[in-house]
Amino acid sequence: MRSKQILCPTDFSETASHAISYAIEMANLYEVGVRLLHVVDKPFGDKHTRVLAETQDQLNERMEKQAAIEMQQYIDSMDEYFPFESAICHGHPVEQILVTAKNMDAGMIVIASHGRTGLNHFLNPNTAEKVVNKAHCPVLVVK
Repeated sequence: MRSKQILCPTDFSETASHAISYAIEMANLYEVGVRLLHVVDKPFGDKHTRVLAETQDQLNERMEKQAAIEMQQYIDSMDEYFPFESAICHGHPVEQILVTAKNMDAGMIVIASHGRTGLNHFLNPNTAEKVVNKAHCPVLVVK
């Protein structure tokens, strides 16, 4: 862990931003880098109602471009400067986080948990919980 890069998945939320501050702190302590990862999940909801007018490739490209813009804005909005690597990929978030961690031989994953409970927890799968249970490296969950 002490010589390997930290993976920090983000959904661009305030909670994820809080987790990134922990990732930066750990990276500074161990003098390693941080890779931010955003996973573009399958589209759903009103935001993607133009699905019928686009091919799947066009939709993926549009969503990836939007994610790249959001990633840059997210990095630019951080209070402190830190040289991040960033990556955007498509797929199921848990699977992509685990694959990325394995491929980069991550020393640690720092991930945000939105702290949902009850019915909200049941209806919204807990990505952080699934990553903790399946990861092959240490995972720091930040609320």
